[in-house]
Amino acid sequence: MSPTVATTAAVSSLLARYKTIRQTTRQLCSPLSPEDMMVQSCPEASPVKWHLAHTSWFFETFVLREFAAGYQSFHPDFRWLFNSYYNSLGDMPEKKLRASFSRPPLDAILSYRAHVDAAMIALMQHPLEDEAARRIALGLEHEQQHQELIATDVKHALFTNPLHPPYTEAAHPKTEAIAPPLDWVDFSPALTEIGLTLDPASTDTFAFDNETPRHPVYIAPYRLATRLITCAEYLAFIDQNGYNRPELWLSEGWTTMRAEGWQAPLYWRRDEATNSGWSIYTMHGFRSLDDLSETPVCHLSFFEADAYAHWAGHRLPTEFEWEHAASQLGVLRKEVDSQPALLTYPLSENKADAATTANLLETGKLHPTPASALSGLQQIFGDVWEWTASGYTGYPGYKPLPGALGEYNGKFMSSQVVLRGGSCVTPATHIRATYRNFFSPATRWQFSGLRLAQDATK
Repeated sequence: MSPTVATTAAVSSLLARYKTIRQTTRQLCSPLSPEDMMVQSCPEASPVKWHLAHTSWFFETFVLREFAAGYQSFHPDFRWLFNSYYNSLGDMPEKKLRASFSRPPLDAILSYRAHVDAAMIALMQHPLEDEAARRIALGLEHEQQHQELIATDVKHALFTNPLHPPYTEAAHPKTEAIAPPLDWVDFSPALTEIGLTLDPASTDTFAFDNETPRHPVYIAPYRLATRLITCAEYLAFIDQNGYNRPELWLSEGWTTMRAEGWQAPLYWRRDEATNSGWSIYTMHGFRSLDDLSETPVCHLSFFEADAYAHWAGHRLPTEFEWEHAASQLGVLRKEVDSQPALLTYPLSENKADAATTANLLETGKLHPTPASALSGLQQIFGDVWEWTASGYTGYPGYKPLPGALGEYNGKFMSSQVVLRGGSCVTPATHIRATYRNFFSPATRWQFSGLRLAQDATK
């Protein structure tokens, strides 16, 4: 039986998206020098040069080698050199060694990207098998994940530089907005459905395998805070000795915090010249906490978020509560035959407005912003990834993708915690209500913060 072929309209849309996303990656690198792109400042991070190569490696490995007749690889060593964690494809260098890749030089990496782009564009000029289209869609979502990683990795790299240079010199004046008082939204008990089930014959929608399948979940009555926790509120936790009270911390969190010497969120530095006594490093350099007090606190580990929630007398939401609340905002999905149909721009019906409905990468702010005075749930999408109380596991009936692509998500379902909602460096076309991010509970270099929840019986 001949393989099915994607529609001309679907391929045309995919090609336009491919060009846009690949160009966005290059634009993120425009403020950086070749030396900036070599730095790997913590074990979780990777050099920007590696991100540029690996995202091209993904398309070469999973699309071009299998679907482009006569494709010639750019360099035979790149097959293993820029492999990240796909063990079924063979060996790879240790992650901590990526900063030692002074060779191949940056111009070779850029030539590699150009080589892959030319082959991908040529491939999409002809009828495209459905499976190829699905892999290209996955590769584009993968590249958007690495766009966010470029931002977080560069921020950490520049912060560790003794000069603390900014990523961009863009002027960001003092924020005058005041976050509204913390309020609560009540949710009734519900037997709801979480996740989604994609039509296997469709190439028009996308979700990662860990978002599937759609399944029933009972949710007890709960309340969700209307906004994220601010820097000023977190400073009160610090000032009330929150980092020295073991009763607030999980055992592993207490041990980790003491071993790492945490006294505040990542990028906070004591500064006697400020009224608050702190400055915070941002993508625009250090700014006084006085100027950022109303913005959501970010770069927290799960352990810190959980300790704050205990100190405040509340808890973190489960990922199911979070998705249940987010799915009721009304602009994130349409119901079609009782199944959620993903929108190309899930934050707005109007594509032009997508980047302005939430503080995501397209706003260019590169830092969380204060909530507005509007009522109801705010900051659900963008600003900071929200730690949940849920461990990262597969949904009932979960099946990873076949072959090497099955290593994308499933093999990490151990010792990880789920985050929801995206951040100020998440692309707008990448986030949705069902999206499940996950990191180890000690992770702090991501733009991660918290929203409080409580049982509705309180």
